[in-house]
Amino acid sequence: MREAPGGRGLIKMEVAPGIHRIESVLGPRPFSQYLVAGERSLLVDTGVAETPGEVILPFLAGRQPDFVLNSHADVDHFGGNAAVRSAAPHAVFLAHELDVPWIESAETILRERYGWYAGHDLAYPPDVLTWLAGAMGPDTPVDIRLRGGERIRLGRELVVEVLHLPGHSPGHVGLWDPASRTAIVMDAVMGRGLLDMEGKVISPPPYFDVEGYLGAARTLSALRPERLLTAHYDVIEGAEVERFLADTVAFVGDAGRIVETAFAESGELTLAELVERADPELGPFTAMANELGGTMRAHLQALVRDGLAREDASGMHWTTA
Repeated sequence: MREAPGGRGLIKMEVAPGIHRIESVLGPRPFSQYLVAGERSLLVDTGVAETPGEVILPFLAGRQPDFVLNSHADVDHFGGNAAVRSAAPHAVFLAHELDVPWIESAETILRERYGWYAGHDLAYPPDVLTWLAGAMGPDTPVDIRLRGGERIRLGRELVVEVLHLPGHSPGHVGLWDPASRTAIVMDAVMGRGLLDMEGKVISPPPYFDVEGYLGAARTLSALRPERLLTAHYDVIEGAEVERFLADTVAFVGDAGRIVETAFAESGELTLAELVERADPELGPFTAMANELGGTMRAHLQALVRDGLAREDASGMHWTTA
């Protein structure tokens, strides 16, 4: 691994042949994007609106990526699209078809991805909502909609495969480089939660589809990567890879057991009540703790699909079937 100083204190690292990690800080969290470069290059994620000007473009130093891949629809992964499009007008923007409607429309993602919590008394604080809205630049279209399984040739010896890794979002994607056995996974798997700069868990791992999220972990485990490259964790290599994936799966199991136990004891739950119960057992979480609501709702919806619970017409209460 080679390191070199970059602009404004950022660190540039070649973590595998042709794969470069661009590190910075987002609030209390570590934050990374990636450039995969051969004869052609692909940028993975554009950060928030300020990230290109402060971090990515200084790293690129005038080089324009041929492709820009948005791993998924969260503001810290596509918010810089407009700035990168302006700096690299010929770049082809890629994202999974299921996440494109959110990536292309700030109004839609603020309502559907971030706004639904309020209906369950789990709204983001006003300052966080303001930040989320401001973290996106102007709406920017995606050029090519992916489904997973596509192969992108960046050089004679550098071909990466698009992995569909749903769960955190319906259309979350990653990249697999079989030559170096490197998986760029961003937020597709999140261990036991998101970390601050000291390595302490501060936020829950939000996923919205239990089977999708577990399936993403299984897909990655089956590939037996040498390293996982994420958005908010250090480079994960060697034996730590399987440990991180095991932690991801274990968290899902713990969350599921909390939901089942809560039902067994009360027979009726609101999402806010369930989050209040789960937070001290799974965390406690000190930043964006309301996002545990997405995780808990995913487990409730799984119980409904399995015929073990019922959701009332208001969508506010769940009872045992």
